[in-house]
Amino acid sequence: MISPEVVKVSNCLVDLAENPIIDAASPTTISIFGGLVLMTMKDIQFNYLFPMLIVFALLFIPKIIERLRSDTAVQDNRSAPAKPLAYIKLNGEANRGPDFLMYNQDSLLISNEDYLGKVYLAEFFFSRCPTICPIMNRNMKLLHDIFKDKDFGIASFTIDPEYDTPSVLKSYSESITNNTINWNFLTGEKSEIYNIANNGFNIFAGVNSNAPGGFEHQGYFALIDKNGYLRSRNDKFGNPIVYYLGIENELAEMQGVEMLEEDIAILLNEK
Repeated sequence: MISPEVVKVSNCLVDLAENPIIDAASPTTISIFGGLVLMTMKDIQFNYLFPMLIVFALLFIPKIIERLRSDTAVQDNRSAPAKPLAYIKLNGEANRGPDFLMYNQDSLLISNEDYLGKVYLAEFFFSRCPTICPIMNRNMKLLHDIFKDKDFGIASFTIDPEYDTPSVLKSYSESITNNTINWNFLTGEKSEIYNIANNGFNIFAGVNSNAPGGFEHQGYFALIDKNGYLRSRNDKFGNPIVYYLGIENELAEMQGVEMLEEDIAILLNEK
């Protein structure tokens, strides 16, 4: 005699409305296309759940594995902050930032000694720059706003001193921020500025009539610690990255300004 618990299967859907609680081990009659088949609920679970698990495995497990690999690659490619940060060495010795004496936007003489006891950034720009300078100083302002109440400063050297007089730099600085207490826009003798760039910080700057604005330079920021030494984080191979890119790099997993936010904080906490 057929058990009254009849489960009808139609279009692969099991209707248990008339008997919502069925012992998984008890025989159950299934009507499939008019035929009667004696099955248990364990059979039903196996016959329907197992193919679903196979489909899930085929569709999603490769994606999960790929995601894990991708996350690992991101971590491997990202330059990790070192604690403490590396010293930039020249001939085996830690390299100090160059000496300088320049006029700032307020016509005040500013030297490297004014930055002793502070962590500071150095960059090279010019006020009429139509390309990377606006991006660099937009990113520099982000860092300035974060650390403006700390022992932090910025030295922005113009590579067009003949045009960028203190009064011009004053207007330029005010177009960026209304608080430049710790941010000096510096001008002076052209030969001295280029010597500081190319030989002091080893950041290229030069005159090029074919370049936009008539000058070319690298969009790097140099990081200097409280004692005047050039510092940076290491790359994944354990080598100093030396400089931080002041503009966005679409291929980078971490932007230079993001690295600097971390690394400036590290140096500020150093004794």
